[in-house]
Amino acid sequence: MSRFNQPLGGNEMPRFGGPATMMRLPSAPDATGLDVAFVGIPMDIGTSNRPGSRLGPRQIRDESRMLRPYNMATGAAPFEHLQVADIGDVPINTFDLKKSVDIITAFYDDVLEKGALPLTLGGDHTLTWPILRAMKKRHGPVALIHVDAHADINDTMFGEKVAHGCPFRRAWEDGCLLNDRVFQIGLRGTGYSPEDFDWGRQRGWTVVQAEECWHRSLKPLMAEVRAKIGDAPVYLSYDIDSLDPAFAPGTGTVEPGGLTIWQGLEIVRGAAGLNLVGGDLVEVSPPYDPSGNTALIGANLLYEMLCVLPGVPQGRAG
Repeated sequence: MSRFNQPLGGNEMPRFGGPATMMRLPSAPDATGLDVAFVGIPMDIGTSNRPGSRLGPRQIRDESRMLRPYNMATGAAPFEHLQVADIGDVPINTFDLKKSVDIITAFYDDVLEKGALPLTLGGDHTLTWPILRAMKKRHGPVALIHVDAHADINDTMFGEKVAHGCPFRRAWEDGCLLNDRVFQIGLRGTGYSPEDFDWGRQRGWTVVQAEECWHRSLKPLMAEVRAKIGDAPVYLSYDIDSLDPAFAPGTGTVEPGGLTIWQGLEIVRGAAGLNLVGGDLVEVSPPYDPSGNTALIGANLLYEMLCVLPGVPQGRAG
């Protein structure tokens, strides 16, 4: 019997039963003794268009019930090497976004202080900024792989500096990022000016628009990303709207012409070997996801993040 927590198997309890945790893992009151903590942030008060991502963590957990512990493509078996649990949700203030940002940072300060690596179920993309603030305290500035339809570098939205379109501008201002090792992948759609995407380029970030990804494997791109990041600590932030709405319609700000599911898998699997210190999957909005497929994809991408964390051998070429 393994000394590590295991997801509840489908032959022990039907998939539609059991605990409502990520992958039906044991729950824990905090990150004590864990290598990896799944954390929910049920927040959408930073959203500018369609709401509903406050319900994302619960739906992602529900759709994760079909996941099994062994990755058939890569050979990764994370539950043989890491102690993992679901530590529940950050108790945000649903009436005050600015207070919620500070609550999130304090929560992740505690997770990191206990030595656990957080994987986050979002929630709107505002949440990545306060997580990166906590990461800076623990690791210093970090490299960033940001997969998204939008650059999220607005200075303000409706005069406010805290919103889901601003997290990476705020993180840059706070000195959270290694600018020569920031990668934004999948950006697309309409904008107000070239500055929407060029702001990051002007700061040394690598911006890969979705059109550069069409009809191609992203394995070569991820090889370049790994070479440039090296052994620096790196955070992976994955907005589900990076995927084309044909695959993931259940989100607040859909844009046509996006990444495919298999490209998304190539990106996350391509992070194997990097010094990942955390990751998030954001902007799943269940009210716009009637089939549950968007949340199901989100759950799978979080599992794939777990599979590429330091300490998990990659047993096969996938």
